[in-house]
Amino acid sequence: MHVWNTVKTTVLLGALTGLFLVIGSALGGQSGLVIAFCLAVVMNMGAWWFSDSIVLKMSGAREVTQEEAPELHRMVEMLAARAELPKPRVYIIEEQMPNAFATGRSPSKGAVAVTTGVMHLLSREELAGVIAHELAHIKHRDTLISSVAATIAGAITMLANMAQWALIFGGLGGSNDEEEGGLATIAGSLVMIIVAPIAALLIQMAISRSREFSADTGGARILGNPLPLAGALEKLELMSQRVPMQVNPASSHLYIINPLRGGLSGLFRTHPDTAERVARLRTMTTVELAAI
Repeated sequence: MHVWNTVKTTVLLGALTGLFLVIGSALGGQSGLVIAFCLAVVMNMGAWWFSDSIVLKMSGAREVTQEEAPELHRMVEMLAARAELPKPRVYIIEEQMPNAFATGRSPSKGAVAVTTGVMHLLSREELAGVIAHELAHIKHRDTLISSVAATIAGAITMLANMAQWALIFGGLGGSNDEEEGGLATIAGSLVMIIVAPIAALLIQMAISRSREFSADTGGARILGNPLPLAGALEKLELMSQRVPMQVNPASSHLYIINPLRGGLSGLFRTHPDTAERVARLRTMTTVELAAI
């Protein structure tokens, strides 16, 4: 699992590097290509080492001590011991929408973040199921590639916004002698503005939907019972349709339930259908849990 995730991460970073080079060339010619290459190198290295802290900051997560959230810490510690993992850092997001995610480039650097809404909505057993699911992501080392994708996808979206403003204020200039080059620049900028946000969504889709099924199964095994997680997913799906959550689209795939609704999020789903996830959990047996 670790080797496969490393391969996926390498492929993802390589594809993103290529995308940056194409964007740089389209917007700035040879000079833009060189700048984009340097930026891609720096960003890839930064995303690899600092993506977890960037994602946590992006989500507004605040690390809490054992004194601030003793019950949550005890639950995380107990489940981490069952999963044979180091205890991850614990974060809380002040957000009414119930949700949760895990991050960290390795089990020793793991972190679990839950919203205040999820702690208020779920029973203790259901919350344990959610945390067990997130610990399964850490154990499977899904969190590295997820965090890297969230960081770079966000940067791509930001670059698209920069290109949009550049087009508005500078892309329509130029003399008649430079009309052909100006049109080429405008065309490149338009492609950037349109393609980049979609590319950010495609990056999230590159994080295989099967990882959620795997984490559901892993979480059920850690907890020893699939039903609390199944019940939690049903509640979270229902609430996600009622309570909007303001998140960066680039990090939406990190959450246990997709916080985005409507628009392109419906066309580019980063999560499996919740009803199917619940059905799979409810049909699991003790024998299946023991055999995983």
